[in-house]
Amino acid sequence: MEILTARFKDNAKHALVDPQLQKALGHVRAGFIDKRAKAAAALPEFDEIRDAARDIKNHTLQHLDLYLEAYEEKVRAAGGEVHYAETAEGARDVILAICRKAGARTVTKGKSMIAEEIGLNEHLEANGIEPVETDLGEYIIQLRHEGPSHIIAPAVHLTKEQVEASFRQAHTHLAADRDLSEPTSLLGEARGILRERFLAADVGITGANFLVAETGTSVIVTNEGNGDLTQILPRIHIVIASIEKITPTLNDVSEILRVLARSATGQEISVYTTFSTGPRRPGDPDGPDEYHVVILDNGRSEMLGTGFQDALRCIRCGACMNHCPVYHAIGGHAYGWVYPGPIGAVLTPKLVGVDQAGDLPNASTFCGRCESVCPMRIPLPKMMRYWRDREFERHLSPATMRYGIGFWAFFARHPRLYRLATRIAARALANRAVGRGRFRSLPLAGGWTAHRDFPAPEGETFMQMWAKRKGAR
Repeated sequence: MEILTARFKDNAKHALVDPQLQKALGHVRAGFIDKRAKAAAALPEFDEIRDAARDIKNHTLQHLDLYLEAYEEKVRAAGGEVHYAETAEGARDVILAICRKAGARTVTKGKSMIAEEIGLNEHLEANGIEPVETDLGEYIIQLRHEGPSHIIAPAVHLTKEQVEASFRQAHTHLAADRDLSEPTSLLGEARGILRERFLAADVGITGANFLVAETGTSVIVTNEGNGDLTQILPRIHIVIASIEKITPTLNDVSEILRVLARSATGQEISVYTTFSTGPRRPGDPDGPDEYHVVILDNGRSEMLGTGFQDALRCIRCGACMNHCPVYHAIGGHAYGWVYPGPIGAVLTPKLVGVDQAGDLPNASTFCGRCESVCPMRIPLPKMMRYWRDREFERHLSPATMRYGIGFWAFFARHPRLYRLATRIAARALANRAVGRGRFRSLPLAGGWTAHRDFPAPEGETFMQMWAKRKGAR
């Protein structure tokens, strides 16, 4: 997937004036926020489970090497193979080699953000293998040659009218009078096409929500059942996951599952939670002949033991972006890569470089909603502030911002001068705004006043009011 994070500002401007996108984003509150709130309220111990899930992940990350070794041993004992990939290129090469050995011409895929991260579809296509997305949202955006705009709802940026138009363009067999005006009819059309692809596929590729060290099991969470068909029908099943997906035991997985679906879609549990351990055994009615797990690093091991280790607790529920006012305004594609929203603003600069993705951590109101709803209690605003600091240190932020902060820092280091300057500025601005209470334009504040009024001060600074209140006691 092409990295377009450097175009964030332009992407955001276009998103704000896109009527179809704005219409589609209007469904986020009813589709995610309200449902999560109801699901959390219905479980009195929800916050305690969040604490337990956070602690499980922290423990795992502190002993990740041991759990990776234990997982690999269990997978091999069950008849599977584990492949480690340090980079995206390494992961692509491993998967391509498995497909070529099997003589694969068609590959079905369950939804996987890691597959998006490494650009797997493009790589397979370039080597003569057709990848077919089987998650409905992923299938839709594949027809449109787009990337996902959300972690769990990849086509949330589209209206049903746009989906119908894409189906009619791609499904040339459709009769002109076929009614596709309702979601159920769109679903039926996709199901008919995908059923044939499931049966024809040589290899099935899925992501993994969890890799269980105790048993060598991969776990996927879906609402459509496409992941199950992707795993059991082809001769070969390939799981691709990043190193932080390791979880110690099945009991630990069950604990985290209690907050995953509630945080993501407001469900108590997803419709399908599928556990897979190795290839088909004698007597099994179905399943693959070969089972491969590709474990990707791609910069994550460098986060261990740093201020970014907490980000590796992420379970990809999407709650942070569902509650983010910036995401609500511009959607996911504006972020320019695989991971949008607050988690993308933290993870993307680490994976692709702050020089390319420095605008993302600046695209935040710091309202704190992302941290407050994160089931793993990841301190996302703190991490975004860290990236802002790194951007400033490397002179990647705009010169006007750097000089402005430097100017403010000079006064901040001289308290008496600071108090004098702010008193003069507050009084002068208050006098200019008499009768209006706001400014429609201000020197050096055009980035703000071009879109909204600037509230005028009332004539006194905070320090003056504090001194008065203190003296009145």
